[in-house]
Amino acid sequence: MAGHFDKALIFTDLHITVDGETIIGLDPLDRFREALAHALTRHGDAHHIILLGDLTHNGRPEEYARLQTALKECPLPVTVTMGNHDRRAAFDAAFPDASHNRAAQRALDMGRLRLLVLDTHDDEGRAPLEHDGYLYQPRLDWLDHELARAADEDREVVVLCHHPPCGTGFWAMDAIGLANAPELLGRLHAAPQVRHLICGHIHRTIHASAGGLPVSILKSTCHQMPMVLGPGASADSVDEPGAYGILVALDDCIVLHTEDFALSTGEVLSY
Repeated sequence: MAGHFDKALIFTDLHITVDGETIIGLDPLDRFREALAHALTRHGDAHHIILLGDLTHNGRPEEYARLQTALKECPLPVTVTMGNHDRRAAFDAAFPDASHNRAAQRALDMGRLRLLVLDTHDDEGRAPLEHDGYLYQPRLDWLDHELARAADEDREVVVLCHHPPCGTGFWAMDAIGLANAPELLGRLHAAPQVRHLICGHIHRTIHASAGGLPVSILKSTCHQMPMVLGPGASADSVDEPGAYGILVALDDCIVLHTEDFALSTGEVLSY
């Protein structure tokens, strides 16, 4: 039966480079422009756009400036957070309203849902590896506050962050996941209003369960992780179609669609 629903569009792992620099022969900005145009043409009625980290490839101011240009005419409100390839100073300069207390976190209401966007960028190098994610205590305190507020208002919650808190079978990527994942999952498992967790980072469409909590991981808008489980390198990449997520709140359930938008060669490469 048809009924009212609300939508948010989710893009992750844009990896915007400086002008003239490509990744495995792809221009990440061209790919993102194609993704955004594809999504706005088909889902212009969405309430929000969320960019889920790794906005740039090297965290350079010029890369963020190119992304700002691509977003300039976007008719929908855009929320941004950080991934492991981003850099705080350049991010804050490009998006001065995105961060509060050194965290690009935001609570967004979409119909009956509350979307909680978390910042997993490791500012201080507390995680074991360079590209690990880490949720500092002030960020977890913010999450506690927002989960309690959602419970008081009888809202269901979807949480979004760059680094997944669970394994995927891609060993090199799993090694640079969320370093303090138990601190996040413990909170989410204790909050019955949390319905779903959405992440990026892996450059692959993946559906998992972390202690019973549904987890969805979205593909990059640019280059993808080759579908080879087990040993491999985190920089292994393949020119397969980019994708974005469409989060839909129906009357009786929450649905996450993924939409591919670009053709590919299928050749496995490394950047």
